[in-house]
Amino acid sequence: MKKIVIGFLFAALFVFSAAAIWITAMGYRMFAEALENKSLKEAAEEIREQESFTPLNELPDTYLKAIIAAEDRRFFSHRGVDPVSIARAVWHNLLSGSLAEGGSTITQQLAKNLFFTQEKSFVRKAAEVFMAVRIESEYSKEEILELYVNCIYFGDGYYCVKDASMGYFGKAPEDMDDYECTMLAGIPNAPSVYAPTENIELARERQKQVVECMVRCGFISEEGEVGCAG
Repeated sequence: MKKIVIGFLFAALFVFSAAAIWITAMGYRMFAEALENKSLKEAAEEIREQESFTPLNELPDTYLKAIIAAEDRRFFSHRGVDPVSIARAVWHNLLSGSLAEGGSTITQQLAKNLFFTQEKSFVRKAAEVFMAVRIESEYSKEEILELYVNCIYFGDGYYCVKDASMGYFGKAPEDMDDYECTMLAGIPNAPSVYAPTENIELARERQKQVVECMVRCGFISEEGEVGCAG
């Protein structure tokens, strides 16, 4: 019986290793083909040339801290991929038997938006990782964050921070107050759920989570001025 168990474990390890190698190889192929079709510079320029593009220095500090706290708290310390988030996501996915959690960093999300589809697959995730590492090697954290907030989806047909702030609050991003900043930062996690026009109560619950993330990151204190009551 012991030999059978050991044999089964070795067979499982072999299958897992073979699958991992195949996924990595196919992911690298997808990454390389994406860059053949469009260079990283071309992809970035497409975002910067949009009429609604908003430079980082025109965005409120509260909004930038809120989006980092909510989406990628180790953004400034990792190199495109966060092993801690990936390990947590893998564990949750194994428990749930699905790809419900991705563990993606801001850089990985940018890579996906610039080059890949929203399809959930291990191969696409591998390609995303390769692209994120490439992005981090060519762009600063500030440039990455700037591109990210100008190409993420906020619901209601808004694909950048300016369109979202104008659409939801009727004002330019630089004029958003703390309430609006924290509200907007929570939407990209699930736009169809957290958009204020979909369900304002769920949007406010998500906003509270964003503020709690900011507290945990040390961006504000529990008695800080950033509030959730509107």
